[in-house]
Amino acid sequence: MDDQFFYGHGKLLLTGEYFVLDGAMALALPTTVGQSMKVRYRHSYQPTLNWKSFDHTGKVWFESDYEFWHFKPIKNQENAKQDFLHQVLSAVRMQNPHFLREDMDVFVETKIEFPLEWGLGSSSTFLYNIAQWAYVSPFELLKKTIGGSGYDIACAQAMRPIRFQRIENKPQWETVDFNPSFKENIYFLYLGNKQSSQDEVSSFSSTKIEGKNLFVNEVTQLTQEMISCQNLGTFNKIILAHEDIIASALKYEKVKDKYFKDFWGQVKSLGAWGGDFAMVTSDRTPSETRDYFFDKGFTTFIPFSEIARTDNYSERNP
Repeated sequence: MDDQFFYGHGKLLLTGEYFVLDGAMALALPTTVGQSMKVRYRHSYQPTLNWKSFDHTGKVWFESDYEFWHFKPIKNQENAKQDFLHQVLSAVRMQNPHFLREDMDVFVETKIEFPLEWGLGSSSTFLYNIAQWAYVSPFELLKKTIGGSGYDIACAQAMRPIRFQRIENKPQWETVDFNPSFKENIYFLYLGNKQSSQDEVSSFSSTKIEGKNLFVNEVTQLTQEMISCQNLGTFNKIILAHEDIIASALKYEKVKDKYFKDFWGQVKSLGAWGGDFAMVTSDRTPSETRDYFFDKGFTTFIPFSEIARTDNYSERNP
């Protein structure tokens, strides 16, 4: 068999965090960085799967060999990474009973293009690539493994920003024209405290929130407003309103109140609050804005245009 290559884009969730699980519309960006997967084959009478994962520096961060019958590790290392891959491959086999049945050794190499701790979708791009390889549904694979709304899976295959919504508990998404004229005023700041999306999803799902439907509707409205927003002033008002909703509903402290009370622009938590990236807006120069955060010890500061994919062509899911 010929070598194969797969690629998935990373993700940033601009609106809809948490409530996207209950049907709120969300705006999400596929990123310019993602994860690739290369597959090679070699004829064999005792086929095995060799898996090797490289980080963004080219260093191997995971390696293991598996047999094909039940995808059990040949050398049990008793670690979470090895167990997770076993879980994923087993879930794939349930969807596609013909997956990896040939008399061939299989060599898989994955390469992630961003630091693992950034939370830009190391798991979702991983699942998406495997699903493409195995001819199975990436959304079903997500459901059977780590769970979540599926917006990150949609981002993995999108080339432009998307609006995403679960309707009747099924993922629906389409690309949108979100490439603001004021994008030079938008940045993404890494907060340095990676959150577990799986834990956050579980926690939110078990939390009883009064008036949840109202919050879902309000978040959907703000998402629509952000997509069509034409100026920075309005954009900042949308951010503030969205932060107020999440803080009120979940009793979380807003990131600006926690770290950046004296900042002149707006700061919005993204995804799992308090951990990965925040979106920052500023009407001052890039250097002055960057220096404000650098002085507070936050040194990963990325302009919108450097990380957001905004390719301009029409794309829509079935």
